[in-house]
Amino acid sequence: KNELKKYPKYKPSGVEWIGEIPEHWEISTVGRLNNLGRGRVISHIEIGENSGKYPVYSSQTENNGIMGFLNTYDFEGEYVTWTTDGANAGTVFYRTGKFNCTNVCGTIQPKNWERIDLRYLPYILNLGTKISVRLDINPKLMNNMMAKIPLLVPPKPEQTAIANFLDDKTKKIDNLIEKKKKLIELYKEERTAIINQAVTKGINPNVKLKPSGIDWLGDIPEHWEVKKLKYVAKFKSGESITSDNIRDDDDYPVYGGNGLRGYTSRYTHEGEYVLIGRQGALCGNINYARGKFFASEHAVVATLYNNENILWFGELLRSMNLNQYSISAAQPGLSVERIQNLLLPYPHLDEQHQIVQHIEAETKRIDEKIARTEKEIELLQEYRTALISEVVTGKIKVVDD
Repeated sequence: KNELKKYPKYKPSGVEWIGEIPEHWEISTVGRLNNLGRGRVISHIEIGENSGKYPVYSSQTENNGIMGFLNTYDFEGEYVTWTTDGANAGTVFYRTGKFNCTNVCGTIQPKNWERIDLRYLPYILNLGTKISVRLDINPKLMNNMMAKIPLLVPPKPEQTAIANFLDDKTKKIDNLIEKKKKLIELYKEERTAIINQAVTKGINPNVKLKPSGIDWLGDIPEHWEVKKLKYVAKFKSGESITSDNIRDDDDYPVYGGNGLRGYTSRYTHEGEYVLIGRQGALCGNINYARGKFFASEHAVVATLYNNENILWFGELLRSMNLNQYSISAAQPGLSVERIQNLLLPYPHLDEQHQIVQHIEAETKRIDEKIARTEKEIELLQEYRTALISEVVTGKIKVVDD
């Protein structure tokens, strides 16, 4: 109800990104009103040897910035901390209790607690830091730069009301975003299940089944064959290429175990192929390559013999989870011999095309749902940012008179 109320009178703040502010608000700087400090160097070794229950906050932002737990603490009480270096430089957090900070964390406490509610600070500062971070080789927001950032100071009861309002609203928005992210995961699982079902059981739910004799597969449609992979496709590792020969701009894409690695000046293949990752963590990954391209030694190239449908074949290989057949030496590897002797369920060419049409239609339907949900998440994130900005700069009044 009170979301779009305005304050009776405004004045210019003199700061471009803040704009006009309520007449009775003050504007100062972070350094004038607060004491700024720093954490200390804390290594993973120290954490390993002295593990306890007091969090160690570092430069990362995931997991609320926690890098581990110590049995001692350097700070106690209410603080605001921020990340001074690296990709997350300028991200501001509210902290309370007993904790530790690494040397890439700055700390803030008010000089006069009557004037500042620390819970309000991150909302206003996360706007200001975005503009102040120094983006040269390594993004930085050091204490001297933090100290200069303009700080809007409403009366303390208003700061508290703003923090309460935003805590509540952002929590609701964040919960909604989480729900939508889970929904996307479910859509992806549904898509995988539909594809697996289609390539292993076909698309006619009433078809008669027979045992396939393949461990991972169970029953298959009665009229399908079971063949060794080597009778459906030829498998051959790609050619070795050094990173010197891979550029950002050249004529032909270079595909490795995980899709595109860059471009090079000659090609090894032309046409449509399925590529299987054959090393390391990407072992058994399936990718498609079309046109003229260079297949590197990290990929096994599958060349179909009889006009089989490339998408049917690729998705069937994906459902076989080839990674399970890797031989683990120093790092997992798939041998061509091993792959080509595996068994697969084989429908007739016409049916392969029907299966692919079904997969394409279903995938399109689900991908549209995913895209719509991603757009909704993006709009919620924009709304969250805009709401915080409007409230902390006083464009919207959330305080009851």
